[in-house]
Amino acid sequence: MSSDNKQPEEPAADGPEQLALIRETVRKAKVPKAKPRTWRGAALAKELPVARVMVNKGVLHLDQYFDYAVPEELDADAQPGVRVRVRFGAGEHRVRAGRREGGGLIDGFLIERRAETDYAGALAALAYVVSPEPVLSPETLALARAVADRYAGSLADVLQLAVPPRNGRAEAKPSPEPLPPPVAPEAGSWGRYGRGAAFLEALASGGAPRAVWTALPGPQWPDELARAVAATLASGRGALVVVPDGRRAARVDAALTALLGEGRHALLTAESGPEKRYRQWLAVRRGSVRAVVGTRAAMFAPVQNLGLVAIWDDGDSSHSDENAPFPHVREVLELRAKHDTCGFLLGSTSCTVEAAQLVESGWALPLIADRERVRKAAPLVRTVGDGELARDGAARAARLPSLAWQTVRDGLKSGPVLVQVPRRGYVPRLACERCRTPARCRHCSGPLEAPDERDLKCGWCGRGAPDWHCVECGSNRLRAQIVGARRTAEELGRAFPAVQVRTSGRDHVLDTVPGRPALVVSTPGAEPVAEGGYAAALLLDGWAMLGRPDLRAGEDALRRWMDAAALVRGQGEGGTVVVVAEPTLRPVQALVRWDPVGHAQRELAERAELGFPPVSRMAAVSGRAEAVAAFVASAELPGDTEVLGPVPLRITDPGRPRRPGDPPVGEAWERVLLRVRPGSGAALAAALKSAQAARMARGGTEQVRIRVDPPDIG
Repeated sequence: MSSDNKQPEEPAADGPEQLALIRETVRKAKVPKAKPRTWRGAALAKELPVARVMVNKGVLHLDQYFDYAVPEELDADAQPGVRVRVRFGAGEHRVRAGRREGGGLIDGFLIERRAETDYAGALAALAYVVSPEPVLSPETLALARAVADRYAGSLADVLQLAVPPRNGRAEAKPSPEPLPPPVAPEAGSWGRYGRGAAFLEALASGGAPRAVWTALPGPQWPDELARAVAATLASGRGALVVVPDGRRAARVDAALTALLGEGRHALLTAESGPEKRYRQWLAVRRGSVRAVVGTRAAMFAPVQNLGLVAIWDDGDSSHSDENAPFPHVREVLELRAKHDTCGFLLGSTSCTVEAAQLVESGWALPLIADRERVRKAAPLVRTVGDGELARDGAARAARLPSLAWQTVRDGLKSGPVLVQVPRRGYVPRLACERCRTPARCRHCSGPLEAPDERDLKCGWCGRGAPDWHCVECGSNRLRAQIVGARRTAEELGRAFPAVQVRTSGRDHVLDTVPGRPALVVSTPGAEPVAEGGYAAALLLDGWAMLGRPDLRAGEDALRRWMDAAALVRGQGEGGTVVVVAEPTLRPVQALVRWDPVGHAQRELAERAELGFPPVSRMAAVSGRAEAVAAFVASAELPGDTEVLGPVPLRITDPGRPRRPGDPPVGEAWERVLLRVRPGSGAALAAALKSAQAARMARGGTEQVRIRVDPPDIG
């Protein structure tokens, strides 16, 4: 070390003064600094210096594009479809060197580059480009705008549903090279339907057929969906299939893999995790994969050169999004079929009223099997009504009628038996044994439940009720109104001690069960698939599903029954289904005849006569009474609008779980239904959107919720 580099042993006396002088010298030195995100004084892009941006603000009065200046350094990355960050909220007075400054950073999508702006004032500059990956295609943007207009929502809210959150690690990895189109598949089990083979041929030849498919009971529907996708891929186009849940998505995924091999389709479900799901989504966006199978969010999947959109079980509530503006998968796929001129397939073992309307209007053709094939594939359905239960001593003692016991006993000789129970838990609903008055909590009037065998507590506030007695007759003895899955499993376990009893419900859902004898107790929608099919099935407490105060109660009950009964072996193999419900009711008769289409057609005719959806279009407006009245009065509704209500909504108790659409806890809300004739739905949505935007622009503080096509109208 040289003497010049040696450090003094003691600091000089004027050391602090020297350090202060050095700091001041550094401050005054002209050292290059990083440019602020306002890009003050920076040169703009030489070509197309204006970027039109959709900012991520979900409020309706800001549902428009905003222009920003493009700095020259961002010119290459700032391309249409990329994610950007911009400053939003600066006033016109905050302008320096011709550039608006201030405001908070907010996410957005770059929609297009322009040579000029139609804004008269100074523009703020793009803060930065989050990623050069173009994630928003023109097709997705057009679809999102159409969905926002249909549901009286904002484009920003729809784009949050359509484009998944960014994952940097997934974005950095390249997608695989696309595979060549496969060979068109054989018709397979599609030959069981009158026009099934012709439907596949139309897809394989580049056509755009539209069909409502009533699938035969049995395990073949995933393979049939896979063949429809393969036929579309054979024409060089893409395909999209949306199913209600991950279990059914896994079945279609397995069928596609078995038919086409790996690498030809992407699986988009929540179970995949954010990184894997985003990587799969990017492969679709980049054109590496042409087929998608997924749950609700996949309805916006950016499949290139789309040739087919398909939805399975459109009556399932999972297809209705719980985030604003609450789009339904069926309606979104209909919009995609119209805008992209592609094929459309709506499939289910049952049939909704909306599906029947598509056929009746001529927009889609029916794909059904003849009655002989239906009778061969469907199980034998037997009913037990109130009269039989009253005369049945076994039913009074143990809740299950003698016919059900005999069916279970016979079915266990050859395989598993499915038992469908409308509720989970032990005894979800209770009533007085003497006068049948529902058991209510004395604190909040909520229903009393017995989730465990001994404990009695309120289903809303959770308080115990050890000293309950009936307010009508004074009795302290209870009976079960609706017996849950756990209690049913316990009773069956005592009756058949040598047989394994398994349960499937919200807390623990089984995917499959072996084909050996066993009792499988399940809630609706959680029924596992049995190897070789179930030998028999019991559908208990039918009145609990049919007695709901809902316009769709009969349709939903039939759909849930048919979904469970479709897992049972055909009548020729000895498959039997027993439904405990009044035999004369229309849904029960439709199940016995296995005629979901006829049931949907009769429901559609009745709704047309009464003016109920889907024949009419409806919207629900809810909020405090004064706010709802003022909103409806200010909206320029179409001339044929019929105002129904207002009616009070049930007050949400603190201890009761909140459902989507429930009022805030403790607040008294009202709801108004607005009904218009067919053809006026777009005008109604536009009027509601304009009124809500004007109210928010005026600074309205009272919350008013709008939902077009509400799933529950009572």
